[in-house]
Amino acid sequence: MSQFSMRVFDIVSATLGIALLSPFLLIISLILKFSGEGEIFYKQVRIGRCRKPFFIYKFATMVKDSPMIGSGELTEYNDARVLPVGKFLRKSKLNELPQLFNVFKGDMSLIGPRPQTQRYFNLFSKESSALIVQVRPGLTGIASLLFRDEEEIFRKSDNSILLDDTVITPYKGELEEWYILNQSFILYLKILFLTIFSVVLPRYIQPENYFYGLPEMPLELSKIINTKKTFYKEIK
Repeated sequence: MSQFSMRVFDIVSATLGIALLSPFLLIISLILKFSGEGEIFYKQVRIGRCRKPFFIYKFATMVKDSPMIGSGELTEYNDARVLPVGKFLRKSKLNELPQLFNVFKGDMSLIGPRPQTQRYFNLFSKESSALIVQVRPGLTGIASLLFRDEEEIFRKSDNSILLDDTVITPYKGELEEWYILNQSFILYLKILFLTIFSVVLPRYIQPENYFYGLPEMPLELSKIINTKKTFYKEIK
């Protein structure tokens, strides 16, 4: 499927999504307006296609100026900066819905490499960053899907920021490379539907089992994730 056809699919899907979800978008907006700090949307500069910066939109889930407080751009497990309503929005991924407008505008695609701030983009290897900027970033993607419980991983780490900077983010870059080199409409749809299923049925979907030939996970990260899986089995 051509890039033009995928763009048409993005526009149609984003338009339908905005239309169908508009009641929920309105309800969430009203809840945020009259709770927490009264902020509805959060916008942040991200690196897009051809290295062009753009504003990404999300529902506000944290206190104002949160990147300047505590762990900065990293959101840790049980992060004190996350507002009460924000915890639900982040867990359910509803905070990402305003990015449908980014998709409609052409800043993003439904599926693609997750757009990063300049700080995190600089942590990618030269090979990863050179490929990533050739395509539109995505509302979701292979790295977003496999790291959907990222805050749980940080819970098991002694130094979340160091782990994120030196292990997780570079590995995400390798995953995004894999997607770009293997992209197809079938892969696009697979990631899209697995993202939906992992949100609706998080305990019953293991997306990593549906992809083959992925870059090998760093040993340090593999140990943490295996520990996390064992923990889940113990509390069921």
